[in-house]
Amino acid sequence: MTESIVSGNFTFRRTKLAGVIVVEPKVYGDERGYFMETYKRCDFVKGGITADFVQDNQSHSVKGVIRGLHFQKRFPQAKLIRVLSGRIFDVAVDLRPESPTYGQWDGVELSADNRRQVFIPRGLAHGFRVLSETADIAYKCDDVWHPDDEGGLRWNDPTLGIAWPPLEGETMFDAGSAVLSEKDRRYAVWKPQNLMKKVCLGA
Repeated sequence: MTESIVSGNFTFRRTKLAGVIVVEPKVYGDERGYFMETYKRCDFVKGGITADFVQDNQSHSVKGVIRGLHFQKRFPQAKLIRVLSGRIFDVAVDLRPESPTYGQWDGVELSADNRRQVFIPRGLAHGFRVLSETADIAYKCDDVWHPDDEGGLRWNDPTLGIAWPPLEGETMFDAGSAVLSEKDRRYAVWKPQNLMKKVCLGA
């Protein structure tokens, strides 16, 4: 991460993927507990996040689960993701042919302890791996879910080469510990030319 912007109670840090931003909130804590803001539009706009969120989602997953890599083809979504409990490794893959980081991936650990959020703009695939015993994830989207518009990439695509981290208690990544849905198992590997025809980037 290179460039950072501070606005209000938030620090916005750019990542190596164009438009992907890690958000770090200021936390006010004492012996009673803590308080923090998780979203404030005026500060987020100053930090480079102008998405108009229209849907909030929450998921619960157990240790080893990998969800992804997901995207919507004709109705792409921007997402703001944070963890309510547990730890995950959150991944984005740039599918925008016009982007300077097209075809690249980046990942960041999000947890209830570090309280980071990550903003993923439209035109990227998204996925995560649960590192803790369980994890609860909340995310805001700037378009609704269209179940007939889903697309995906295989989590272990050799061209992408995502470096998934080991689980808590492991010393190295074990592919056999990955818990996947049947849908996620069936996703295709990275084929940029074909994917360019399938992904509608807001056009």
